[in-house]
Amino acid sequence: MNATALRGYDDLRPLLSLMTGDEKHDPASISTLDAIWVLYDRVLRVSPATADAQDRDWFLLSKGHGPSAYYAVLTAKGFLDPADLAGFGGIDSALGHHPDRTLLPGVEISSGSLGHGLPIGLGVALGLKAQGLGSQVWVLVGDAELGEGSNHEAIALAGALGLDNLHVVVVDNRSDTHGWPGGIAARFVVEGWAAEEVDGRDHGLLAAAYTREHGGQPLVVVAHVESKK
Repeated sequence: MNATALRGYDDLRPLLSLMTGDEKHDPASISTLDAIWVLYDRVLRVSPATADAQDRDWFLLSKGHGPSAYYAVLTAKGFLDPADLAGFGGIDSALGHHPDRTLLPGVEISSGSLGHGLPIGLGVALGLKAQGLGSQVWVLVGDAELGEGSNHEAIALAGALGLDNLHVVVVDNRSDTHGWPGGIAARFVVEGWAAEEVDGRDHGLLAAAYTREHGGQPLVVVAHVESKK
């Protein structure tokens, strides 16, 4: 494959097939595929040429224990070389089972220990506003990951501050043990967030939810996908 050619959605499955071996956390990874693709294809203002630009948009994969779909999207968008995918998880590979920001272009945080992405995203969003930058911050979390207490501190603070450059995508594959009374979106709305719930495989609905107006409020998009159970 050409290392620099940009690719489309139909190329993602062939790219994923290049990453073989155990410990891929396939269900966790595949659950995020469409949500991440639509972000990179239609929303985020970042490219390999602007990956270090001060005014770029930021994407933080908090659900980092299943990164192969993320790697496939980054490859399709020209950040990664497809020739490297076959080494996924190898001792000499930069493509680890958890993404490493020090090894991979375009990766904003090293993640995999759940519950860290949203608090970090909150801090990044505050810092960007303090610098007067219009950059937008997007964090992807899983529904079960929301059980981590650090998320709830960040949800409450972002809502109270009206941090409208912060966006969270919750990929809901119903893997949480107990679920959320009133639903996931209600947990955010009560803290002052704008919220959308969509089919997490429908690209048109995802794009519409991602780009809705939400002035003065942070935005959460709950993307429902097939159940992991």
